[in-house]
Amino acid sequence: MALAEFELIRQYFNTAELTFSRPGIVLGPGDDCALLAVPAGSHLAMSMDTLNEGVHFPADADAAELAQRCLRVNLSDLAAMGAEPLGFTLALSLPSVSEHWLQGFSSGLLACATQYQCSLLGGDTTRGPLAITVQVHGLVPAGQALRRDGARVGDRIYVTGTLGDAALALPYLTRPPGFDLTALRPADRAMLQAAFYRPVARVDAGMALRGLASAAIDISDGLASDLTHILQASAVGTIAPGAVLDSASVPVSDVFSRLVDTPERLSLALAGGDDYELCVTVPAQYEAQAQAAMQALGLQFTRIGEVVADSGIMVRDGSGVVQPLRLNGYRHFGNEDNE
Repeated sequence: MALAEFELIRQYFNTAELTFSRPGIVLGPGDDCALLAVPAGSHLAMSMDTLNEGVHFPADADAAELAQRCLRVNLSDLAAMGAEPLGFTLALSLPSVSEHWLQGFSSGLLACATQYQCSLLGGDTTRGPLAITVQVHGLVPAGQALRRDGARVGDRIYVTGTLGDAALALPYLTRPPGFDLTALRPADRAMLQAAFYRPVARVDAGMALRGLASAAIDISDGLASDLTHILQASAVGTIAPGAVLDSASVPVSDVFSRLVDTPERLSLALAGGDDYELCVTVPAQYEAQAQAAMQALGLQFTRIGEVVADSGIMVRDGSGVVQPLRLNGYRHFGNEDNE
């Protein structure tokens, strides 16, 4: 490597701007471990994801945008638990050292870490195919974490934001042979790139929904798969509840509506994945409070269905006809569930 490992870390990652102090961080980078102090009455929430070149992002991805994506998709897990970000660790595998790439990656990390007040705690670098592993740490009041296993029959199903934009973005970003780019305006391209590389981690929404939502999950593998995780986790004994979704209520952006043919819209919106919005179930008695909380944040919050006793996910069309949903979200290993 052009730079020794410790010099690389010091120059691009172990900076005062990226390793800023936060309450709860006793010791950041520089020793064998970081030290965190968990306040009395709080739980430490942790999540980790690995993103591989050619699997989770294009080989020619901009380094700063890639860094944003890597941190944001992990912060989305904290949001789904109602946790406040505290800090993160980073493991970076690089095929070679490009100081230009590292500068861009570091600047993207800094922008995201500053926005969400999530400090770099430490990490590791090694030589190998480009792979980025981020582990996030957050705090949530004891007993108030949003979990997947609390949905009950009669709960309303809501999603934040819009669905399908990141899935729509991928072919425009990767430009497969023969793919038609003529319908894409410059503003559309910017919007789709942001949807893929800079999804908004709904941290404020997750924290505001503590005590109101009965279950929550972030939409990474597509709503069809992730809602199924909620339903399965919420089983009472061996019986899992089901859901009825209103197809006309599924929120999509204007760009999505313009670029996706009508017969394909529902499939892409429900199974495309990479949305990183929140899907939550809300008991009827808390529905108005949840709506008011999201309105106070200026966040689109759409009721798309309800939890029912029948198993599986059904879809109700505009005519009131209810049929089984026959979609699957993204899975890494065939029929195995992706956690």
